[in-house]
Parts: sequence; structure tokens; C-alpha cells
Amino acid sequence: MKIILNDDVKHLGEMGDVKTVANGYARNYLFPHGFAVPYTPESVAYFEGKKAEIEARKEQKRADSKSLKEKLEAQDVVLTMPAGTNGKLYGAVTSQTLVDYYSKLGYEIERKRIEIPGLTIKSCGSYTFKVHLYEAALAEVKLSVQPQPTNDEPSKKEEKSKKSSKAEKSENKEAEAPAENN
Repeated sequence: MKIILNDDVKHLGEMGDVKTVANGYARNYLFPHGFAVPYTPESVAYFEGKKAEIEARKEQKRADSKSLKEKLEAQDVVLTMPAGTNGKLYGAVTSQTLVDYYSKLGYEIERKRIEIPGLTIKSCGSYTFKVHLYEAALAEVKLSVQPQPTNDEPSKKEEKSKKSSKAEKSENKEAEAPAENN
């Protein structure tokens, strides 16, 4: 069935696009939710009248995509992950890890739009990943994966605090012992 999209539909197209979809998909999902209208001479004429508005929206998306690309490429991503002594990560850096990183910074990027070479990163080092933006815009971002410092050896401050607390406990016991004998 031939339709015209009335709104942007993920994985299908944007407002004003003419698409051919399965009859059931159009009747049961797109039409009831108002995402599309049947391809008729009336709907074609309606969208011809809205062509300038649709192009303005697309141009705005292109501009937003360009500014986001500049922001992403200007900022290198540095992730600190738990790793073994040989530099191999205990987990892996995935596209979801990067989505979480960017969401903390206030960017909304879909997981499917991030392309990591080899799908995951499993060792420390420097890498480059791609973020697919609107249309053909593509941001290449540098990623540095650092090993997280290990806590195998207790720090000197922790050792001192343990020693001082043991000394205080032994002093308290000595002070209590003479009082019990009286």
C-alpha cells in the first residue's frame, strides 16, 4: 500500500515521504496513530501545499545535526574502566556505554546510531568511533579507554587509620581493666 507520512516515523521515514508498506502495517498502526495518510490525489495536493514547511523542518534538522557533529568531534571521550594488569577490560565498552556517557552530558543519541569498530572494545587504548547523525552527516569521535586504578594494596592513609584505631582500642581496654579490679 502506498502512503504519505504525516509525521516522522522511526525506521520508516520523515513527514511528507511517500512509502510503500504492508497493508496491515498501514491499516493497523500508521493510520490509527495518525502517522500516515493513504496516497490519494487529495493527500498529495495537501502535502504539496506544506512542502515549504517540511523543507524548513528538514533544514533545521540539518543545522542541528551539523552543530551536534561539531560538538561531538571537539570533545574527546575518556572512559575509565576496571581492567586487569595486562590492559584487558573486565567488561567491554559498547554503544550503550557511550549512550550513557553522552546522556550524562545532556546529549540524546540513539544506541543504534553509534558505530564502534568490532562492535565492542575489550582493552585499554585509543580508538575512534562514529556517530551517524541526520541524513549523511557522520561524526568521528576519539575515544580513550583508561584502566581504573586497582585497590589491591591499601593506601598509606588507610593503614595509619587502622593502626591508630587499634591503639585506641588497646588503650581503652587498659583503662577499663584497673577500674574493674577496684
